[in-house]
Amino acid sequence: MTFATADLCDAHEDRLADGTLRVLDPVFRLFGRAQCFSGPAFTLKVFEDNTLVRATLEQPGAGRVLVVDGGGSRRCALVGGKLGELAQDNGWAGVVVNGSVRDTLELNACNVGIAALATHPQRSQKRGGGERDVPVQMPGTTVRPGEWIYADVDGVLVSATPL
Repeated sequence: MTFATADLCDAHEDRLADGTLRVLDPVFRLFGRAQCFSGPAFTLKVFEDNTLVRATLEQPGAGRVLVVDGGGSRRCALVGGKLGELAQDNGWAGVVVNGSVRDTLELNACNVGIAALATHPQRSQKRGGGERDVPVQMPGTTVRPGEWIYADVDGVLVSATPL
């Protein structure tokens, strides 16, 4: 897969203007070997509990991007090395986390793209809470299930339809 988010923005200025193409705030760090990834969004809303994240990544990803609204928490990690391996092994194109990750050396060895706000060594709770397949608030915009995510080293885009 080859694209540049900067080129996509240049080619679709009309869509940026009408809001069918949006840019997440530039607060994400990239992890994983896939420094460029895209696919339809599958959304989760959780808070300091990654039970639903694990359950979702255990399922076939079919080239989708898991978008996790973790409420922006930097008090624990929602994705670590084992979940990065699950994402890779189950065919997820990437994971975008409005929260923290850990085990970055392990994540960087995975053939999947991961964007997150920060790193934190502490694991999350395991209470089993959260919602799936709902609109989620990410830094800069709302992401709806099925919208397209395009991410690279320059940023993360959200498109109402494939570009």
